[in-house]
Amino acid sequence: MSALDELSSMEAILASMETTYRWGAVAALAPVAWGANYFVTHQYLPADSPWWGAALRALPAGCLLLALSRKLPRGAWWWRSAVLGLLNTSAFFLLVYVAAHQLTTATASTLMALSPAALMLSAWALLSERPRMAPLTGAAIGLGGVVLMLAGQAGAPSVSGLLASAGALASSSVGYALSKRWDSEAGVLATTAWQLTFGGVLLLVAALVFEGGSPPLAAPGVAALAYTAVIATALAFVAWFTGLRHLPAATVGLIGLLNPVTGVALGVALGGEPLTVRQAAGMALVLVGIALGRPTRRAADARSRVTAAAPGATGTGQSGSGRANSSATTR
Repeated sequence: MSALDELSSMEAILASMETTYRWGAVAALAPVAWGANYFVTHQYLPADSPWWGAALRALPAGCLLLALSRKLPRGAWWWRSAVLGLLNTSAFFLLVYVAAHQLTTATASTLMALSPAALMLSAWALLSERPRMAPLTGAAIGLGGVVLMLAGQAGAPSVSGLLASAGALASSSVGYALSKRWDSEAGVLATTAWQLTFGGVLLLVAALVFEGGSPPLAAPGVAALAYTAVIATALAFVAWFTGLRHLPAATVGLIGLLNPVTGVALGVALGGEPLTVRQAAGMALVLVGIALGRPTRRAADARSRVTAAAPGATGTGQSGSGRANSSATTR
């Protein structure tokens, strides 16, 4: 290889790593917003109206993004949007709402930190993205932090809350992998709007059937609902699906470990929840897991080679693994 070729290869590697960090920072907005949302939901939204709580989170966010995107589904995207809306919106929002009220902020957000492992398995099964050693190591260390943070909780957590959190984890992991598999030329904004709107309509119908009229909300509740719909849903889901579009699912899953760190920090700072030594050590391990699980230079080199070799590669920064899987997964 000539010196010019080596220089070009190095530039491609650095560009790939820079792209990874940029899209990783975008994706990180989502788990931070979600971690804060556990606290907001637990403190300010009614515990006895989970269907309405989920519907008022999803439908306004979907309508907002639909107005911004000005696009409607076409062809297969009508039923795909319904499936994704059921998994990523209806089931996920309802179960997360239940978990947020039946578990402490720290416990609820910490359990969702198991998502990297679940998302890696879903991506392996649905996207043929075989987990690499770096994210597997980071996930293992992050899980160690999860165990420490859970062990530091006082009292036994609610069994129904734990089951709701586990259900939300399973539903979202499969839904996120399918979102990456069913990539659309319509763009992230439109596809996110479609699934939030479909899911929100399903939740609205269920809320009217099971809970009747919407619950009354005081000013703090209205402000909390606005944060939940606009920041923790519309903005967060666009950021998350953008990360999934440009990065391997394993990388995005590890970024999700910021969720419990945010939830625990807010629970301690604003909710008066105790911070034990075990929780602090667990938070440190979670951060170490994220750092160790980031893509290595070798992985960036591999992605840059695959992207360069892909037909029609334009250098937009989309991950090599996503390009490599495009033909097999009908993205």
